[in-house]
Amino acid sequence: MTMILNMLTIFISVALVGNYVFSETLGICPFLGVSSKPSTALGMGLAVTFVITISNAVTFCVFHYLLKGYEYLQTVAFILIIASLVQLIEMMLKKMLPSLYQSLGIYLPLITTNCAVLGAANNAIGNDLCNGNFILSTTYGFSAAVGFTIAIVIFAGVRSKIDNADIPKYFRGVPITLVAAGIVAMVFNGLLGGIKLG
Repeated sequence: MTMILNMLTIFISVALVGNYVFSETLGICPFLGVSSKPSTALGMGLAVTFVITISNAVTFCVFHYLLKGYEYLQTVAFILIIASLVQLIEMMLKKMLPSLYQSLGIYLPLITTNCAVLGAANNAIGNDLCNGNFILSTTYGFSAAVGFTIAIVIFAGVRSKIDNADIPKYFRGVPITLVAAGIVAMVFNGLLGGIKLG
């Protein structure tokens, strides 16, 4: 029962309250680049969810069983793991969902350098909520990925409304996108209230 409560706490804390995009400002490049259509945003969110969840599980094992005494190699090892997973998902999408592969374009290989992926792996290792537990660490990664997916899909919906709005000339394009992102971020940061995370 305690494990389920810990998993639920991590999920709410990371996916909603401490959302990586809106609270931590991680993963902004794909968030702004792929959020023009809800379907593409969902595809990117699912790809990132796969990569972050699996990479958190693998990096936990690598850190705790292979890098003892060699912690200085953590970043390099984690980036290699993430790059391998991104290559795997890129090959799968190209073969099974070529239309989604085309619509994600350059942002798919950029998952490798998406700071949210590496941030989730690093934060899960050093987070007091995870307490050195494999299941909690994997839950942390899954929660960060779900939070990213929620953020990008919600923002894609906002951007679709903006496309149909009568925007003043000098606010069209990037300016109104950034203003809208800021407003949505303020809404999510309202969930913080008085909570201080790990």
